[in-house]
Amino acid sequence: MSSDFEAYEQDFGTATAEITNKIGRVPKLSGEEKTQLVLNVDKQLEEVRELLEQMDLEVREIPVQSRGMFNSRLKSYKQEMEKLEKDFKRSRIAYSDEVRHDLLGDDAGSSENQRAHLLDNTEKIERSSRRLEAGYQIAVETEQVGQEILANLHTDREKIQRARERLRETDANLGKSSRILTGMLRRIIQNRVLIFILGAIILLTVILAIYFNLRGH
Repeated sequence: MSSDFEAYEQDFGTATAEITNKIGRVPKLSGEEKTQLVLNVDKQLEEVRELLEQMDLEVREIPVQSRGMFNSRLKSYKQEMEKLEKDFKRSRIAYSDEVRHDLLGDDAGSSENQRAHLLDNTEKIERSSRRLEAGYQIAVETEQVGQEILANLHTDREKIQRARERLRETDANLGKSSRILTGMLRRIIQNRVLIFILGAIILLTVILAIYFNLRGH
């Protein structure tokens, strides 16, 4: 698996180097030529995104004890990808000095201010989008935590109910055992009383027999 990841790394390095070179050329072009190059870069960026997805899948197949190192490398590649996308956005609305003067003449300075303002607004929109995405992620995670808590509470409730049922069964068994022991104790006492009475009768009979025997002599 690591060999496949390394092969993807080589493809990533080659593709990003080529994209970086093309991004640097975009501001120097205009018209149809610039449009074609922008489309080409956009297509290559999409291919790199798919490549990162493949790398992500490969990392998940790597044993846990070795996964940390590859996760770090993948994270750095994703950060590099984000930077490329930002540079690409800037290059699409940027012009070299030569092209700017050819297109705008004396209005180039004003265009530069507009471009700077547009870039600033774009960055603000990107930051707002990231904050919204982070907020959405937090909401999703909170919902998941809530569902897990509810599931745990439901499980705990079932355990408590089962414990109560076992306690009732134990109480019933104890009551039954108590009644059985009480009955056994009563029978033991009755048997002992009977044995005492029989013993007394036998003893009295023996005494009377001895008495009448001695009196006859």
